[in-house]
Parts: sequence; structure tokens; C-alpha cells
Amino acid sequence: MPVHMELRRIIINELGDQQIIVLKEVEGERSFPMVIGPYEAASIDRRVRGLTTPRPMTHDLVVSVIDHLGGEIQDVLINDLIDGTYYARLRIHKDGELVEVDCRPSDAIAVAITVGVPIYVNESVLREALEESDEI
Repeated sequence: MPVHMELRRIIINELGDQQIIVLKEVEGERSFPMVIGPYEAASIDRRVRGLTTPRPMTHDLVVSVIDHLGGEIQDVLINDLIDGTYYARLRIHKDGELVEVDCRPSDAIAVAITVGVPIYVNESVLREALEESDEI
């Protein structure tokens, strides 16, 4: 069962390559961190702050392509956690069908923030993420 989550924090580490975002349960108290790259963190941060760029960035391009091809982004789903790596699906409505596209969670979250769609995490992934964060 997917759990509705929201982006709670972006932690930018200017001295390192690994940035952290924190997802929190919308109707609960559970939250967990995810390590992402600096470019994805910057993209998410720009979107949260409502900053625009003079030319479309990659996540803007993804949204534009989906829109121009007649699709509509429904939500994103972080669907798996394997050996410390998260996996996600960008879920798109197109011609009455749901199309799921494999993507990195950081990219999925940037797209979700761009178009204002929900972020979901499978319950099993959330439980495993909480176990891993407790071990740190």
C-alpha cells in the first residue's frame, strides 16, 4: 500500500557531492532521508523556491515532452529499495491508460514538485528505509 509523502527538507552540503532530502508522511509522523546528487538537489531546491531559469532544464523538458505527447503526470511512486538504492516510477495517464516509467527518485521528485503531483512510497520501502536510517 503506497503512503502519501511530502518533501519536508532539502539539505544542501556545499562541501560534498551528496545532498539529502527528507520525505515525511503526509498523515503521520514517519520520515526518512534520501541521499541525492548535487544537480538534482539544486533542481528540487529551485522548484521549491519558485525560481525560474531562462531556458528549460531537464526536468522541465520531461514535463513538456509528456504534455506535448498528450500525457498527464498522475504522481510518482518510490517503489523499491535494493541494496541501499531507491527506485521510482513516474506514473503518467495517456490515452486512458496508466503508463509507468522507471526513473531515479530524485528526478521523479523534481518532476512532482514541478507539476504539483503527489509523491508516494510503498509501505515496504518506507519500513526498510526507516530500518536503514535507524542503523546510521
